[in-house]
Amino acid sequence: MVTVVVATPLEPELVERLRHVDPRLEVLFEPDLLPPARYPCDHAGDPSFRRTAEQERRFEALLGRAEVLLGFPGEDPRQLAEALRSAPRLRFVQAMYAGAGQQLEMARLPRAELERIVWTSSSGVHATPLAEWSLLGILALTRELPRLLADQHERRWNRRPVEEVRGKTLLVVGLGAIGREVARLGEALGMHVLSLTRTSGDLDELLPQADAVVLTLPLTAETHGLLDRRRIGSMRRGSILVNVGRGAVLDEEALVDALRERRLLGAVLDVFVHEPLPPESPLWELDNVILSPHMAALSVHENERIVDLFADNLRRYLAGEELRSRIRTDLFY
Repeated sequence: MVTVVVATPLEPELVERLRHVDPRLEVLFEPDLLPPARYPCDHAGDPSFRRTAEQERRFEALLGRAEVLLGFPGEDPRQLAEALRSAPRLRFVQAMYAGAGQQLEMARLPRAELERIVWTSSSGVHATPLAEWSLLGILALTRELPRLLADQHERRWNRRPVEEVRGKTLLVVGLGAIGREVARLGEALGMHVLSLTRTSGDLDELLPQADAVVLTLPLTAETHGLLDRRRIGSMRRGSILVNVGRGAVLDEEALVDALRERRLLGAVLDVFVHEPLPPESPLWELDNVILSPHMAALSVHENERIVDLFADNLRRYLAGEELRSRIRTDLFY
């Protein structure tokens, strides 16, 4: 038997789905040992939750039986590091976040711990909501939705023609599952789509050609600060920048300057260098910015999709096959 411990808040019906994946699996789930979810698909749970001493002993005993773990305890790198001390049998961890590589890096685990366990993320399951958010932002700025909302608030009847997205050039930087879905939706809207991967294409050549740029990149040593002041300055005047990857991929200060000077039409941001976004950040006040609190990936269907991915990975694990969305522990993505 392979013992699977669910270490994240999860709907009981999804736990049952995991129990039916294979008769060789023993799936353990004790919800009273986990922080209660505050909303659908809340992986971290209520931050005020504390286990009693007796519950802590039970949780450690549960982890001690685990060969496979679903979720990082508390979605907290520190708790992950502590949990591993109670889990000598652990061999496979399925994380709930697409960017779990960053969490794993922050746990500062010894190289031996990193290598004895196979780590996988939920990369790929968030393609639909992130692509929808990206295109929503491009449409909203192109069709002047912020101006319309301001006019509505002030009761102004201000009629004028606006632009269309059809025929515009969309550059997708990062062509994983999210980038591919962004490209598909862009093509469906009649946009001319260019794409760039980590190993192919010239960002400096493509940036000036784009009316809208969507960043879907993970944060690595290669991508940190990729869209710097020089590259933001090379973007086409009146273009739109969308970031659904990681905040530190771009230079926020340079972006603010470009937005204030109206060199860019606007920006659509779900991720930031510092999160939560500090109250003093000028991004809050700019009328050509649409932002969300790193929630564009959240969907009421998220847990279902993660469990589907995990179920497939469990079958692969039992068969000795390569797992999907595996985290590279040399690059932490």
